[in-house]
Amino acid sequence: MVEDGFPGVEAVAEFAGVDRVRFDTEIQPVGEPVILRGLVSDWPLVQAGRQGSTDLADHLKAVAPDCPVRTFRQPNAAGTRFFYKPDFSGFTFDVETPPLSELLDGLLAGALQDSALDDAVFAGGVPVRDALAPIARDNPMPLLDPAVERLTSLWIGNRTRTAPHWDLPQNLACAISGRRRFLLFPIEQLANLYIGPLDLTLAGQPVSLVDPREPDLERFPRFPEAMRHARVAELEPGDALYMPSMQVHYVETLDPFGVMMNFWWRDGPEHLATPFMTLLHGLLTLRGMPARERQAWKLIFDRYLFQDDEDPMDHLPATARGLFGDPTPENLARIRAILGRSLGR
Repeated sequence: MVEDGFPGVEAVAEFAGVDRVRFDTEIQPVGEPVILRGLVSDWPLVQAGRQGSTDLADHLKAVAPDCPVRTFRQPNAAGTRFFYKPDFSGFTFDVETPPLSELLDGLLAGALQDSALDDAVFAGGVPVRDALAPIARDNPMPLLDPAVERLTSLWIGNRTRTAPHWDLPQNLACAISGRRRFLLFPIEQLANLYIGPLDLTLAGQPVSLVDPREPDLERFPRFPEAMRHARVAELEPGDALYMPSMQVHYVETLDPFGVMMNFWWRDGPEHLATPFMTLLHGLLTLRGMPARERQAWKLIFDRYLFQDDEDPMDHLPATARGLFGDPTPENLARIRAILGRSLGR
């Protein structure tokens, strides 16, 4: 059981009474995590949770009791932190797909006993669409334009811990039932967080190998520097945490029954895919290149991809900019075709 916070770590800034205009103009542009107290306290799900865990579970089961839910189950002996086996040959948990009603009934039975001997159970990223779509309809996010494409998901479990990781989209994490604690790191601390395998992940995102609760400083001596830049956020039911894109976060569920709903979205043109594909392509084109050549290509990437203060093609007429001109459907199709041919070798 984890009850203590992180003494000496600065708390995330918090606001109350935030509306969409203020979120769009004052909070989101800053690009920093923010607690939004009471943002969703009037949601039917939050109200049901305040009546008791059974009421909330019944509320959820009434929507789609037979909906299969991808669930991690970890034996008590392995603790509450979902992680790799010591030799990275697999994970400390098994993956199950029980119906939603079965998952909730099992968690409720465990919550009544609140036993330290219970398995750690966590259903993360349960898509709120199709059969579960009424949940999003009845519990809307007031800070986002309904027309904005987003991914909405539920997170359901008991006392569990999620390793530090980052997500590409922006995120509004809303506590429905149970308390949550987040430990947040800026992406600039990546080297001090000792990230594990990029393509063998627990749930899709690379994670830090450091356990913030019991850091092995002989193995991870730079982690204290990451902690100097960390911030902590504690959520009660009805609160939300805004996390900008690429915010590294570690999460603790502090109560024996917890439910959270997340809203993920990305800004930018619709054609953007995950930059992880670019990283993989770089393994074929840049890794192993002589240092002098690699530095030259770094300058080119900085000029043509990462420079925001001027258009690197500004000195050319639009007709001469080719694939580096406007991202028209024709240009995007040509780029995909060229990449497809190069990767198909």
